[in-house]
Amino acid sequence: MNTKPLLTIAVILTLLLYAPALAAQSGQIQNINRGGKLEDWRVREIKESGIIGGNIKYLYEIAPGDTVKGNIPYTNPDGWVWSTSNVLAVVKGVTKTSCSVFPEKRGDGYCARLETRLERVKVMGLFNMEVLTSGTIFLGAMLEPIKDTKNPQAKLNAGIPFTERPQGVQFDYKVQLGYDRIKASGFGSPKEIGDSDYAECVVILQKRTEDADGNITAQRVGTGYLRLTESNPEWTDGYLLEIHYGDITGEPFYKPYMQLIPQELSNYAVNSKGKSVPILETGWAGKDEKPTHLIIRFSSSYGEAYVGDLKNRLWIDNIKIVL
Repeated sequence: MNTKPLLTIAVILTLLLYAPALAAQSGQIQNINRGGKLEDWRVREIKESGIIGGNIKYLYEIAPGDTVKGNIPYTNPDGWVWSTSNVLAVVKGVTKTSCSVFPEKRGDGYCARLETRLERVKVMGLFNMEVLTSGTIFLGAMLEPIKDTKNPQAKLNAGIPFTERPQGVQFDYKVQLGYDRIKASGFGSPKEIGDSDYAECVVILQKRTEDADGNITAQRVGTGYLRLTESNPEWTDGYLLEIHYGDITGEPFYKPYMQLIPQELSNYAVNSKGKSVPILETGWAGKDEKPTHLIIRFSSSYGEAYVGDLKNRLWIDNIKIVL
């Protein structure tokens, strides 16, 4: 009996069945790699409130398109998955911007320059704030407008749907570091911490689950972590940040900062009910588990929000997924 036609039909049916999912996943990787070239930047032109000077400020987003004029909360165009720590804030009716990520010329194209900066805003009788921001680019979205400095992680929708198991994430980088961290959260004057600041490149694969109440938990599927502890003024091209799968706590390369994210530092995501909720990492997934979401984050400073050294700079270019 000739089984070849039956096998051919079975293969065709299988390909037809899985083609939409495969195409969507392939498209997601293409979206990450396309935006990761950092050649496309969209400018936002925003007028701050008159009570703090009424100046025109510019924010930069990783996407193509004409300049967006007006105090409009930003959302990524379809297919563009990278976001920045640049934000529009409206605090007690006062419009203020914060810009810590900038396009910078590199050869015939562009790269991203991430800066740790101190934003100051003073309105007599209303508020007097100094807030430290670390320059960050990440997969996901910023939830604008920012209305306060409380619970900063809740202002980000961290990560994107993703089901592949890549070898790692490749990118170019150079870095400038300072050695005198401060904390400035908007409450009181900046406080000296007095230790060194580092830059970070983080990749986390998670298998997320949402319960009937909208709570999100996650198992850690894969981990990639580069903490930059020394300045490097020259470009390192094609660095591969390897992703390690399963429980890595017993591996020789494991460091405490690669741990499951503590509950008080949880990333946040928008659940199926449209609410921003913490992503509680509950354990390490099996070594062969498939993820549901991917987090990638590059930051000019490490650790908790509002902490860093104002001398820190991190340059990033040519980010891509390596399968």
